[in-house]
Amino acid sequence: MISRVQTAIPLTVLLFIAAQCLCGCKEEKVVAEVQPVRHYKGDIEVLNSCGMQGAAAKMRAYLRENGFDVVSYRNDRLQNYDETILVLRNPEWEGAKALARALKTENVMTIISKRAVVDASIYIGKDFLQIIEPEQGEKDDN
Repeated sequence: MISRVQTAIPLTVLLFIAAQCLCGCKEEKVVAEVQPVRHYKGDIEVLNSCGMQGAAAKMRAYLRENGFDVVSYRNDRLQNYDETILVLRNPEWEGAKALARALKTENVMTIISKRAVVDASIYIGKDFLQIIEPEQGEKDDN
């Protein structure tokens, strides 16, 4: 007669082994960092880069009349820009296209900086009078 030897493994040991197998097989999710979309007018800084006295203040007034929030305006280090340039600091900002239209420019670039405190920077060029003044023959109804 052959005797059978039974080895009993406690249920708690089986559960512990099963839990270790399941915990060791975690699927790692890669989450892309996304810039937050802000639902407000956006913060804009205006830099006088054309060398004409008072250009930043005039551009600030023009942008505020058109519903944009200018939080800062000052002279730029460089004073030799021929054309106005729009630099987006927050590429997810939904007001960027409207700002480019208001500036009548296609000179738009994106420069992302973690230190940026505004959504867009405007570098005023010597063409700024063409931007802020209504065209000849066009009446300003405001």
